[in-house]
Amino acid sequence: MKIIDLLKADAINLNVKLASKNDAIDRLVSLHDAVGNLTDKNAYKEAILLREQQGTTAIGEGIAVPHAKSDSVKVPGLAAVTVDGGVDYGAPDNKPSDIIFMIAAPMDGDLHLEILSRLMVMLMEPEFCESLRNAKTTEEFLSIIDKKENEKYAQPEEKEAEKTNNAKYRILAVTACPTGIAHTYMAAEALEKAGEKMGYPLKAETNGSGGAKNVLTAKEIEECDGIIIAADKNVEMARFSGKPVVKTSVSNGINKPEELIQRIVDGKASIYNADGEQVKKSSDDDLEKESFGHKVYKHLMNGVSHMLPFVVGGGVLIALGFLIDTFLGNATLPDGSANGSFGFTSFAASVPFWIGKVAFGFMLPILAGYISQSIADRPGLLPGMIGGMIAAQGYTFNSLYENQNLVGDGTAVSGFLGALFAGFAAGLIVNLLKKVFAFLPKAMDGIKPVFLYPLFGTFLVGALMCLINPIIGALNTGLSNGLSSLGETSQILLSIVLAAMMATDMGGPFNKAAYVFGTAAIADGNTWIMAAVMIGGMVPPIAIALSTTFAKKKWSAEERKNGPVNYLMGLCFITEGAIPYAASDPIRVIPSCMAGSAVAGALTAVFHVTCPAPHGGIFTFAVCDHPLLYIVALAAGSLVGGLVLTALKKNKTEA
Repeated sequence: MKIIDLLKADAINLNVKLASKNDAIDRLVSLHDAVGNLTDKNAYKEAILLREQQGTTAIGEGIAVPHAKSDSVKVPGLAAVTVDGGVDYGAPDNKPSDIIFMIAAPMDGDLHLEILSRLMVMLMEPEFCESLRNAKTTEEFLSIIDKKENEKYAQPEEKEAEKTNNAKYRILAVTACPTGIAHTYMAAEALEKAGEKMGYPLKAETNGSGGAKNVLTAKEIEECDGIIIAADKNVEMARFSGKPVVKTSVSNGINKPEELIQRIVDGKASIYNADGEQVKKSSDDDLEKESFGHKVYKHLMNGVSHMLPFVVGGGVLIALGFLIDTFLGNATLPDGSANGSFGFTSFAASVPFWIGKVAFGFMLPILAGYISQSIADRPGLLPGMIGGMIAAQGYTFNSLYENQNLVGDGTAVSGFLGALFAGFAAGLIVNLLKKVFAFLPKAMDGIKPVFLYPLFGTFLVGALMCLINPIIGALNTGLSNGLSSLGETSQILLSIVLAAMMATDMGGPFNKAAYVFGTAAIADGNTWIMAAVMIGGMVPPIAIALSTTFAKKKWSAEERKNGPVNYLMGLCFITEGAIPYAASDPIRVIPSCMAGSAVAGALTAVFHVTCPAPHGGIFTFAVCDHPLLYIVALAAGSLVGGLVLTALKKNKTEA
């Protein structure tokens, strides 16, 4: 495949007049749509605008490369315009942009990305760009691109081998942008060309959407004078321990390559220590600082993104078990009482149900493990996962001593809040251990990350969680006692409180306390309590799904993609479907879900709905009193939650 395979003649306009950046975007999106690259023109434009909100895609020197990955892209492709007089695209050099390429990339499939990277590299050459500006026809425009590509990439394997074998690099670089389509490769090319011009051979590793390319070897790292990290996302840093490192944004890699190289040459770079950040900084070191809030968010999202497949896959399988048992009439026992094994009563239901439960069992350890890994690199993975497992099982020192079969204390399960705590605690503990063991000789460097950090980190995190879990267990007991006294005062108020608690931490102590109270009340004949509890747990996923469906600007592409699954999970009373969204933005998501659940809970009390089943969601409504009114309460609560959430959320900025 070549560049001209992705750029059709009908997707090129030459020497056009455009009044503004928005006009340029509209023109390029229309070109993509006209040649059949898109399934949804408006959705793709929205993705382009979201990328521009993060920062202009204008490179400078008259070049702009707007780009986006989107589900609305049917076929990967390019569109291009040359603009008579240029247009203000917000370039860092304040020059108008007169050559604009727009990249349309699908969410999956990276075969085309290497081809697109070639164009980005070619655009760094002024002579090539000038030829494009002077092209009179689309055929000439395409011919210029094809000729340059053939010259530069005629024998890529041989050229790369020659480059690798003959050069001894004084300076190395790693470039990466969140999308991994354009800026990653342009920064690499800019740095390599600047290094060649300044007389300092430079090799750049690109961490693009298609994976790492031109990967730095251990020998190259050992022999180099320093490394430039021009990246807007996390890259593997442990390999650079003990070397001078300059960390900056990918845009600086494009626009300030000489300045970055000079800092390495002048010895003004910090020495990176994998055991604890930079350990030497010069007085004029101006490394860009990352805010504390952004660091927390980045670590959190690393855990959430890895956890999401377990939530979605496990949740859908559990829902399938409920659905099969519903069709087989197993929601209640022959005497009309609730079936405690609903969802896995029949063989056909049991298979998907229990496989889904196994997947769900990994959810909290994965969340905690990858939060910890984001903070402390690979040594943090094991301690974090063990901490998450202990949080999920409710292990305490007493339960570990008395139960040799590793049975946790049911009153000490700390849920996803405990897993969040475990993840951050594990990462910080491992980083502390790196400093503690820094005195060991360099010969021990190989054994520290595979033995010392996991060993001591796992023990310390496990012990900490065994201390924390009983505290949360005591909190659960206090909550249950408070609920019992509240029930005598007001049925409506109790329903509001219980339903809101189900949405507070979604599997944590508040949720667990409310659910235990509801199931215990069934035995006493107070089935109206379970009605409020169940609907309170059903609302959060549905409210989130509604917002991701009808307020797309508020959510990232991945969040929108996974949102519809929450309709099914909410209907099945699987509140955990809301956890990834709550974990990534708890300040807005949790209060919104609580508001929606509280409304739904209040309506169940007003409508005198009862529910004798302890689980199953909408599939148990048939055995409830006033099932139609129960559905009305669910719809009203979900709508309120979705509206509040949409009002509180800000438009999402994504690369």
